[in-house]
Amino acid sequence: MAASRLPPATLTLKQFIRRQQVLLLYRRILQAIRQVPNDSDRKYLKDWAREEFKRNKSATEEDAIRMMITQGNKQLKELEKSLALAKS
Repeated sequence: MAASRLPPATLTLKQFIRRQQVLLLYRRILQAIRQVPNDSDRKYLKDWAREEFKRNKSATEEDAIRMMITQGNKQLKELEKSLALAKS
């Protein structure tokens, strides 16, 4: 039986795509947080986002990761709605 040429830490295509989704979500959250007018609120939200992503960094179960991405997108939409209301 031939051994795989890929190193053991190589991601599968599905894992690579999920990783890209998570990174995109993180960047979009940070971009939205930059629009928060209050400095202390902005720092709090940035620290919160960083801690949430760090806390879930070791997650490997596909369903759990997909659920966290969905929850993150919902929270991002809520933040964007709140910012839009604050500007109007």
